[in-house]
Amino acid sequence: MKKLLLALTMSFSTLMLTNVATAAPHFDDERHDHPRFNNPGQAKKHRQADEHKTEDRHRMREERGVKRLQQMKWQPGYVMPQHYRGNGYKVQYKDHKLPKPDRKQQWYKVNNDYILVDTDNNSILRILGH
Repeated sequence: MKKLLLALTMSFSTLMLTNVATAAPHFDDERHDHPRFNNPGQAKKHRQADEHKTEDRHRMREERGVKRLQQMKWQPGYVMPQHYRGNGYKVQYKDHKLPKPDRKQQWYKVNNDYILVDTDNNSILRILGH
């Protein structure tokens, strides 16, 4: 019985030590050998270049999106894309001298067009260009 208890204690101790060893922090000294980290001025230049690349990608994506939206052709019967259903595109008919919408209809302004949409199924009912 003592031998069994001793064997269990030894195996448990070994198990605990291996878990502690694997949980110990690992140090990565290789990154200090990289030229990018040796000179703080170079590191700053690399960060700025990365930021400019990111800004350029975002600007180009926005420009593509604006061009795509400007090319959008609206027709009655089409479904109004969800992007345009926000409050930023909604207009009050009185403020823009538009015909009064029926119940469950809403006017939107997109690319200088006023679009009347059925709010139940988001289909375009009427388009007035200005």
